[in-house]
Amino acid sequence: MSEKYDYVIVGGGSAGSALANRLSADPGTSVLVLEAGRSDFRLDPFIHMPAALPYPIGNKLYDWKYESEPEPHMNGRRVYHARGKVLGGSSSINGMIFQRGNPMDYERWAGDPGMEHWDYAHVLPYFKRMETRMLADGSVGADAWRGGSGPLVLEQGPATSPLFNAFFEAAQQAGHPLTDDVNGYRQEGFARFDRNVHRGRRLSAARAYLHPVRSRKNLTVRTLAMVTGLRTQGNRVTGVEYTRGTRKGRSSVVEAGEVILCGGAINTPQTMQLAGIGPADHLRSLGIDVVADLPGVGANLQDHLEVYIQHAAKQPVSIAPWLKHRHKPRIGAEWLFGRSGVGASNHFEAGGFIRSNDDVAYPNLMFHFLPIAIRYDGSQPASEHGYQVHIGPMYSDVRGWLKIRSTDPYEHPAMQFNYLSTENDRREWIEMIRKAREILEAPAFAPFSAGEISPGPSVETDQEILDWVAQDAETALHPSCTAKMGTGEDAVVDPSSMKVHGVEGLRVVDASVMPYVTNGNIYAPVMMLAEKAADLIAGNTPLPALDAPFYRHGTGMPLYPEGDPRNAAAPGTVRAGR
Repeated sequence: MSEKYDYVIVGGGSAGSALANRLSADPGTSVLVLEAGRSDFRLDPFIHMPAALPYPIGNKLYDWKYESEPEPHMNGRRVYHARGKVLGGSSSINGMIFQRGNPMDYERWAGDPGMEHWDYAHVLPYFKRMETRMLADGSVGADAWRGGSGPLVLEQGPATSPLFNAFFEAAQQAGHPLTDDVNGYRQEGFARFDRNVHRGRRLSAARAYLHPVRSRKNLTVRTLAMVTGLRTQGNRVTGVEYTRGTRKGRSSVVEAGEVILCGGAINTPQTMQLAGIGPADHLRSLGIDVVADLPGVGANLQDHLEVYIQHAAKQPVSIAPWLKHRHKPRIGAEWLFGRSGVGASNHFEAGGFIRSNDDVAYPNLMFHFLPIAIRYDGSQPASEHGYQVHIGPMYSDVRGWLKIRSTDPYEHPAMQFNYLSTENDRREWIEMIRKAREILEAPAFAPFSAGEISPGPSVETDQEILDWVAQDAETALHPSCTAKMGTGEDAVVDPSSMKVHGVEGLRVVDASVMPYVTNGNIYAPVMMLAEKAADLIAGNTPLPALDAPFYRHGTGMPLYPEGDPRNAAAPGTVRAGR
């Protein structure tokens, strides 16, 4: 005899954790969360120690370990894509950088047919509802743009080392402003970053939203539960099939009033295509009966690509010595017993957003500064001390695709991102590298820089830059947009309900529903999507729109919020509309 729940949430990651919390708040509603990965055990340092973030990536116990098809404009390279395979999803293995994107991202979303209630005014209240913003001095930083009582506690990076001070000074010397908050009135500029780190521990979506309500009698969470198929009758999804433990584990069936897919931009379209929801010709070629012909399922794939520009340091100011094996017991002890020391930070404590040229309406280039020269795989350059910036364009016009290879749910789908495939994308990369070098070669870094070690002085011409990016770039781990919201022919999800077009009993809430990738890391926008979707699904009255102003370049708006005395001094430095 099969079980039945009002809502079955497929995926206990970022969106799934938030939805489970909000939907189970009604004691009359039964909710089941099925997560294919393992639990985020509280004593697991690879998840909960912020500085341990490189360890889960590439580890099959935590990571789905996807990779792209050979990318035609990157010398045929396959690009590795880490995605969280654990409770909390990618929020349990990501870099813990919390960025909402630019307000203009949501104005762009709202410009598509049917998307008018996804503009900045309508998403801002959900961003505020989900967060408690903590300032560097330990006080709560709630204001017209930021929340002060939500489950996601966000701590501001201290960014107090000499290298961070040099970075901020160098950015100004290169002609870029500082900003108080990249998630507030003005994203453009450089600032300390918000991080989902609280009291020295990673605060994943599971820890913020799911674990505090696990005792609810109407909420069930099952890990190591791989959903292998959707059960359908005609065009209605009636439940799911899943396997516990290993591939050869016991298969179970659950009936659902509704199924909500929260598997992310890779797993969600894969699950739909396996169930006959997607591009009809491709599904028929695999012998799959078509439930709904939706060409947009797996189309419109977007991401951010990034490179590291690395410098050797001639002073012992980086955190490199702490990576030596002899220091690891001390790092572990300080973190375990005091939630302090090197292990208590993700070390991505500051960065910024700028425009590549004056014709760009809002920032399209992102910087993350790191006080060490290192790669995600833990490899280091020859120089012991160093530093780097992670950089990349933010709203590329490149589009990719994702398609299942077979009817086997355990086989990873084929996906191609088409990085560097457009003239605009290539131009922005050239501008990105040159802007980054202007900052890293500014006078403020003179006391520290022993020279650029990657890509190095041999990479100078436009073509040399593009060749280096094609050879060296990695994904910033922001796959999105493969089941986009909208009402057009290529849309998959109804933006007013999160229901899949032409299918009953099925909704999607995760990064796949974004029509365009946002300007920055995508964890915060995914959480906002889940918060807003919870009201749409539960039939709650949506939060009222908030008319908070935001900075728009070239419109004569003040550099700081209206009434801030610093606006009087702004013309002497960087002025809005310059």
